[in-house]
Amino acid sequence: MAGWVTALTVWMAAVPLAHGHAILLVSAPKQDETVVAPRRLMLRFNSRLEKKLCSVSIVGPGQTSTLLLRQEMEAPPETLIVQLPGLAPGPYRARWKVLASDGHVTEGVVRFFVSPAAGARASAIDTVPGMPPVVDPANLYSEARAGKLSPAVAGALTRVYVPNVKSNDVYVIDPATLRVVDRFPVGVNPQHVVPSYGLKTLWVTNNAEGRTDGSLTPIDPATGKPGKAIAVDDPYNMYFTADGRSAIVVAEALKRLDFRDPRTMALQSSLAVPECAGINHADFSIDGRFAIFTCEFQGSLAKVDMVDRKVLGYLKLSRGGMPQDVRVSPDGTVFFVADMMAGGVVVIDGASFTEIGFIRTGVGTHGLYPSRDGTKLYAANRGSSHINGPPRGKGSVSVIDFATRRVVATWPIPGGGSPDMGNVSADGQTLWLSGRYDDVVYAIDTGTGQVRTIPVGKEPHGLTVWPQPGRYSLGHTGNMR
Repeated sequence: MAGWVTALTVWMAAVPLAHGHAILLVSAPKQDETVVAPRRLMLRFNSRLEKKLCSVSIVGPGQTSTLLLRQEMEAPPETLIVQLPGLAPGPYRARWKVLASDGHVTEGVVRFFVSPAAGARASAIDTVPGMPPVVDPANLYSEARAGKLSPAVAGALTRVYVPNVKSNDVYVIDPATLRVVDRFPVGVNPQHVVPSYGLKTLWVTNNAEGRTDGSLTPIDPATGKPGKAIAVDDPYNMYFTADGRSAIVVAEALKRLDFRDPRTMALQSSLAVPECAGINHADFSIDGRFAIFTCEFQGSLAKVDMVDRKVLGYLKLSRGGMPQDVRVSPDGTVFFVADMMAGGVVVIDGASFTEIGFIRTGVGTHGLYPSRDGTKLYAANRGSSHINGPPRGKGSVSVIDFATRRVVATWPIPGGGSPDMGNVSADGQTLWLSGRYDDVVYAIDTGTGQVRTIPVGKEPHGLTVWPQPGRYSLGHTGNMR
């Protein structure tokens, strides 16, 4: 669009009264910022807004046409977010006029410039040194599509590895027959099975809750057999830096991230995250420069600089819930955070580290897994908003469309259940999830939502499907890129 004026009107229910003039605290784009192909405008104020009476107009080169748009729904009460059409290169002025809940009107302008490189975002992604290039900037999951198996996984057995927290073992399922074909003991309280960065090892994280004998058990994917465990402090979960030089052991009880050699697990350095009680899940920015971790027991998030290895800040979620899994959007602009207490997915703008939306899903939203084509996000709803839920709860899976951020399908677990953590099969046709409080594993057809169950050990948790497509793993149960 060569030149235009856009008026954007907010349509939302009025919020409860709060006192204070509305002062703009932060915007994305920022004041006088040069951006590439912006897709939305975010304005966050210091007070709640009467959103029906707020408006934004975007004035660009030429001012030749007017287009009415609606604001994104479910934004926090003090935030306005509008979707932007494709913007031609040039200067823009975002004129806003808002009514605070106390009845005072304020207005202002945010200026920004759209770079001429808008049609070539690939060249704008400057990844951390050593990180594989982003092949498709519109879909960072492009190399984890069905069939794109790395030569590194040649010879790996096709299996599903299920860690059982309470029986301290791993069950091995053959997905072709839906039968348990092996089981072996591991350390105390195995939480997740984590594919290594180089895809040659699967690590079982045994965090030994309330004890000091945590460990990591390696599994050889070629044989499906465990090796000798390595003693590690409190390994609740594990990730890898985007350059593959460090494993990141998430020491939940210690509020700490331990950077270790990805092969020997020798300690390299530690980062304290003191305001993140229950730190456990994460995902990474498209360029690998930062990660967002969930703080389960503080209802907040932590943003961590992966280059300088320091905490950049904390964000308290507006619903004060219990955040769980995290997944970045295909274009890398936002992060989706499962909130077990709120029963939905919180949408976070990665650059500004602000809450910009909420998608209601089901009871006890927990695990998040992208479809193999990168168009959908599967949200596992565990059926209970409590840490220790009952069996046969109101478990379900919500299918979220990445583009519209709306639930397009809901698959209930027949007879109730507790779908928790897992991943998607290499061909994209089956979503594998642990049934945390029902001692089963669910194999869910991604075309129909049909559910099949396989009995396993006591309290199955972060299972992994192997092999999975992708060039490398960033950890968890297979954050593949």
